[in-house]
Amino acid sequence: MTAHTRLPKTNVWIMGGLSADDGFSTEPTTPQPKKLCNESWLQWEVEVCGEDFKRDMARIDPQHWCNLSHFISEYNIFTLCTETRSHILHCYWPNSLVETYIIHIHKHFFSNCTLEQVVWVDPPEETLTILILIPVFLTMAMIALVVWCSKRSDNFA
Repeated sequence: MTAHTRLPKTNVWIMGGLSADDGFSTEPTTPQPKKLCNESWLQWEVEVCGEDFKRDMARIDPQHWCNLSHFISEYNIFTLCTETRSHILHCYWPNSLVETYIIHIHKHFFSNCTLEQVVWVDPPEETLTILILIPVFLTMAMIALVVWCSKRSDNFA
């Protein structure tokens, strides 16, 4: 067998699927029926996930409920639970039913976690003066450099 007639196994496998006379059919195929989302069952499953999350959150001191680092793994497990159960029941995730339940969970646990509004304060005058003068002096320096270079090129011409 010469190197010219010998094909690697992967090429033979790939090219075998490209043969037009190997079982190619022009007949239409019937689409597989898509399974419908069972929303009533999903509601129950999401509530099971929520009860597990509530039980996990009960172990965490309520004063730490606004600090994500204290319950991130519990929240991740809750999210994965709702996502997995949705896919098992052939439902999209997130969907309106799951989102409604997640909003319910947020209202229950995180309604008091509002952020304090940030009050913007002007910097001290010295800092403000420096921040204004630096770009002004840089602009003047660039203009002077351009003028100097253009006069210098006139001398060489």
